[in-house]
Amino acid sequence: MKTKGIKKHKVNIVTLGCSKNLVDSEVMLTQLRGNNIDAVHEDKKDDSGVVIINTCGFIDNAKQESIDTILRYADAKDQGLVEKVYVTGCLSQRYKDDLEREIPQVDAFFGTRDLPLLLKKFKADYKHELVGERILSHSGHYAYMKIAEGCDRPCSFCAIPLMRGKHVSKPIEELVKEAKGLAAKGTKELLLIAQDSTYYGLDIYGKRRLADLMKALSDVEGIEWIRLHYAFPTGFPKDVLDVMAERDNICNYLDIPLQHGSTNMLKLMRRGTTREKTEQLIHDIRDKVPGIAIRTTLIAGHPGETEADFNEMVSFVERMRFERLGIFTYSHEENTHAFSMEDNVPDELKQERANIVMDLQEGISREINEQKIGKKFKVLFDRKEGGYFVGRTEFDSPEVDNEVLVDAKDQYVRVGDFANVIIDDATEFDLYGSLL
Repeated sequence: MKTKGIKKHKVNIVTLGCSKNLVDSEVMLTQLRGNNIDAVHEDKKDDSGVVIINTCGFIDNAKQESIDTILRYADAKDQGLVEKVYVTGCLSQRYKDDLEREIPQVDAFFGTRDLPLLLKKFKADYKHELVGERILSHSGHYAYMKIAEGCDRPCSFCAIPLMRGKHVSKPIEELVKEAKGLAAKGTKELLLIAQDSTYYGLDIYGKRRLADLMKALSDVEGIEWIRLHYAFPTGFPKDVLDVMAERDNICNYLDIPLQHGSTNMLKLMRRGTTREKTEQLIHDIRDKVPGIAIRTTLIAGHPGETEADFNEMVSFVERMRFERLGIFTYSHEENTHAFSMEDNVPDELKQERANIVMDLQEGISREINEQKIGKKFKVLFDRKEGGYFVGRTEFDSPEVDNEVLVDAKDQYVRVGDFANVIIDDATEFDLYGSLL
């Protein structure tokens, strides 16, 4: 089919899923441009010569979004709006054969570690001198930093090891070089991510060295905030808390996915811990780092979850009073350990249980937020929207946590600026303040 005036040399990268995928897309963008290829991220027009879709395959909703996006661009190709469609990422890694059979319009499918092969489609080489370099997909005052790839954990519900492989840590010196490069371009906040950040270093150093990495990164000039995500609770390296308490530019914030509050369910989920040990860990974290904001995620409706197990999770949330909490409904994933179990909690009941937990958490979050009224906080501004400057405190991560809204009338800050703000009002999800 003839194409309708498409820009044959322009490449559009479309990213779906988590922040780890976003980092992969930014690396891809850097490599393409490093090979003198005109590449962009998330172009809203269907006029690129080539579209690369970086997919997510984690749970049902994410898989459906990825499939819908592939089909949209496959149709665009049929209509002559684009010339080629390539698919990469987790969904492609996991279901390559099925996708090739079902969506033949796609020109090639690639796995999660196939960037050099994808580049060959453009007669381009993987440039090792660009390792650690990244063109960011947004304003750049904050950046996600992937400190490791893959996961060695045996969690019953999780397909990540099937898509991302075994845990592989990046060396400290490589990450420091990356941080210096980002800081030189104006990045002020690093958000450390991995499938399991607390496992960092075991594979290459023979011991957990997350604390050492955080120290090294906190010494990088220009980095004002460092934020830790996806800390697995079992075997949590408590020396990380010492570093967090000692270093002013390491945020008093921890994203620690706990998944459940029932010992029975934690065993079925193969999490390697108990409710009692989990509660003690949370107490230890708060003792070591007073005022820390703890974010967690839970799962409702895993196979075998009884009403008693769910009630125990509700009681756990009531006692722990997490600053931030999200909950997923269980997704029955092929080739996981739990897939051999009967998915015996009806979807409606899964959602009902998730709603109960979120209703409880909304009340907790509102109470915690209201305690901030009248207090001063350092805020990093992310954007201007609807008459407000919108930013975050050190206790909030982008997109998933609270935002601070400051009336833009008669006031001026720039995106990427820090400013002191006094909190005037609060809801369960947002804070409203005034510049000092």
